[in-house]
Amino acid sequence: MDQPFTLVGIARPKPGRTEELRRLLLSFVEPTRQEPGCLEYHFHEDRDSPGVFVFYEAWRSEADLEAHLALPHLRDFWERRMEYLEQDLEIRYLTMHSPYEERGARPS
Repeated sequence: MDQPFTLVGIARPKPGRTEELRRLLLSFVEPTRQEPGCLEYHFHEDRDSPGVFVFYEAWRSEADLEAHLALPHLRDFWERRMEYLEQDLEIRYLTMHSPYEERGARPS
């Protein structure tokens, strides 16, 4: 397998928009996990800063992430994100140094 394309994102909602943003971001989890190129997709909330959301994504390739971002519900979110956020998403693209084994593969 080629190296996964991974990222971590942080979303800081505007005051009064926390619950709405939480529900919206949670609604993306299961459909995203069903996408063919998705290896991992996790949504978190900072324990020390409630209301600060962190997501971790690992994709088979950058093309798979681009296909994900081109889906209508994500294009809509991207266009409207600043309605929910007090500052733009902080996104960090990562180089994975501990790559995944093929799913279902067992070490020899």
